[in-house]
Order: sequence, then C-alpha cells, then structure tokens
Amino acid sequence: MNSVRALHFAAECSRKKTFGRNTRGSTLLPGSLFWLILSVLLCGFSAPARSQQPPIVPGAKSGLPGAPGTAESTGPRQPAQQSSGSISGTVVDSSGGTVARARIKLTRGNQSAGQEVSSEAGGQFSFTNIASGPFEITITAAGFATQTISGTLRPGEAYSAGEITLAVAAAVSEVRVGPRIAEEQIKVQEQQRVLGLIPNFYVSYIPNAVPLSPKQKFELAWKTTLDPVTFVLTGAVAGIEQSQNDFSGYGQGAQGYGKRYGASYADVVASTFIGGALLPSLLKQDPRYFYKGSGSTRSRILYAIANSVICKGDNGRWQPDYSGILGSLAAGGISDLYYPAANRNGAALAFQTTAIGIGESAAANLLQEFLLRKLTRNPAHRQPAAPEAQPASRRPNPDGY
Repeated sequence: MNSVRALHFAAECSRKKTFGRNTRGSTLLPGSLFWLILSVLLCGFSAPARSQQPPIVPGAKSGLPGAPGTAESTGPRQPAQQSSGSISGTVVDSSGGTVARARIKLTRGNQSAGQEVSSEAGGQFSFTNIASGPFEITITAAGFATQTISGTLRPGEAYSAGEITLAVAAAVSEVRVGPRIAEEQIKVQEQQRVLGLIPNFYVSYIPNAVPLSPKQKFELAWKTTLDPVTFVLTGAVAGIEQSQNDFSGYGQGAQGYGKRYGASYADVVASTFIGGALLPSLLKQDPRYFYKGSGSTRSRILYAIANSVICKGDNGRWQPDYSGILGSLAAGGISDLYYPAANRNGAALAFQTTAIGIGESAAANLLQEFLLRKLTRNPAHRQPAAPEAQPASRRPNPDGY
C-alpha cells in the first residue's frame, strides 16, 4: 500500500480530466506528489547535482636537480612529505540493496577516538584528508550485525573498500525492544520531506522496520494532517475550485471559499485517519510503503505496482490491502455528508474514485522507487542504534517480496 495520505487537489485534477465533471473524494498523498513532482519536472526542474569530491593529488617527488629528496640535492636531507589520502566505500545489505544512514567509524592505531560519518541515501561514505598508515572501519546500522574491516592507507592513496555487505542481526526479543526501536525509526521518518518541503512520512527506507503500534499509527496520521504543508496545499485546492466554480452549491466569496476549504481538509483527515490509522490498527496492517531499492528494474516496477493493492501486515507478511481500499470507500461515503447535494453521486462514484486512487497509488509508488528517494531530504542523517542481542522469542519474518 502506498500509504502517504492524500492532498485533495491532485485527485481533483486527475478525476476532472477523467470524467469531465466535478467529482470529489480522498486519495493518497503520493498521488498528489506524483502530479506535483511531474509538473515540476515538466517545468524544467532538475535536482542539484551531487557535488563531486575534489581530486586527490598525490604528493610527487620532485625530479628537478638539487631539489630536496633527490640524488642531486646539496642541502641537508629532509624527510619526504607524506600526502593525505581518502577512504570510501558503499554499505549494502545481503540482497545488494543500499543501506542509508549507517554509522561508519574510522579508527587508527591505538587511538580511542576516531572520525565518524553516516552513509548517504545511496549507501556511499567517505573520509578525506586521512594520514597514511593502518586503519580500521566499523559499520553499524539498525537491524544489522556490526561489520569491521581493516587495511593500510598508502601516502596519497584513494582507498576504495568497495561494497561492504551487512548481515542481518541475530533475532532479538521483539517484546522487549520492538516499541523502542519503532519509536526511533518513526522519528526519522517524520523528518523525510521531498525537496526538503513536502512530507514523505509514510515511506520506510528500512526494509526490516519494526511494526508500528496502534498509538504510533495514529501519531503518524496526526502529524500528517497537522503539517503546515497540508494546510497550504488544501488552501490552494480550495482556491482552484472557487476560481472554476466547482461545487457551485457552495457559492462564491469568503463563505464559499471557507466551505470548499473545509470540505477538502475533511477529505484529507478522513482518508488519513481511516485508511492510515483506524483500519490498519484493527486489521493489524502497516500503512507504510516499504522501499525496495534493489533487484532488477522489472522486479522493482512490479513490486511498486503490486503495492497499490497489497501491504505488509504487522506480522511481516504480505496481504491484500484491506485498510487502504476500505478506507478510501469509507472516506468517499462520509464526504456525501458535507458536499452539495448536486455532487453526491452515491456508491458508484465512491468505487470509481477508489479505482482511480489505486492507479494513482501505483504511479506514486513508481516515483518512490525510482525518483523520490533522491529528492527526499532527512536532516537527521542517523539511524537508530541497533538493539543489543537478547534471547530470541521468535525469528523475524523475511522481508523478501
């Protein structure tokens, strides 16, 4: 299930083009992200290119006669200058998928303290201006066993550790540490924003993320509906509807705008809480989209499309997305209570808009797999610490699709 909740304006635009008349109902936020990102791209926007590391210029011995360090030098012998080097690599899991926000610590010799960085969205990390000599790198990430590698850096060398594969950590007692880890993971999710602005809370980039408790599902829905961007985009929807005299029964002027704004915001709240919190809690389903990020392009496309009608249960197994589909139908039925009588088209429209929502969800999932992660910024730049191993109560279910 693509579970980021809907902002009404994208659904309105797509449905009016499909049916040629005023319709309404709630849909999922990735649907609106799909239309928003697509329009930005069509206007010529391109994400800022990742700045490249400056080339490392190894220290070269002078070949000029009389230069220090050469046979012709007539001055006193001086020790050759040691150039600093760099160390880089990529952190991946056992399936080849990249691991973002893993913590990589570099230590040298007997030093108790060392440098520390986090892996980027593509799993890459690097240390620069490192003096030559032996070193050790320790990689930790939530849900994975700690990995350590060592080597020796030569003067001026750009050392590449290649792909460092992390193994899944030994099973831990979910009863004891699950809620704490889930809370730390969801705090990271709540900082995910496309282009640093648009909420992207309902996507997990951790493949084996701990299931959310009912309280956490409602907390995520609450933060989504109260996000300032939600209010701004809802206001834009109401303005577009008023300019086109959509839902003419509301009238014009400030009163008409207020009614349109209230109806649009009610759609967002109903779809988010019913399809993203209430039903997922009752049916024990996870409302998030789990980023795949590995495998062939074909497998990722099929995975993204399939997730418009299936979701992961709290038991870690894939199942039909009853929460999302029933939530969309319920939100559409509730909207008949506050839209003008002329725009109430009953159950037929509810099923039509739900089908459209599934198609939008599939398109938005494709964006999540192939584009939005590159545009999603998370200022936290850290993973929740991996739990210490405890006697296992049961083995976790595999995350493979």
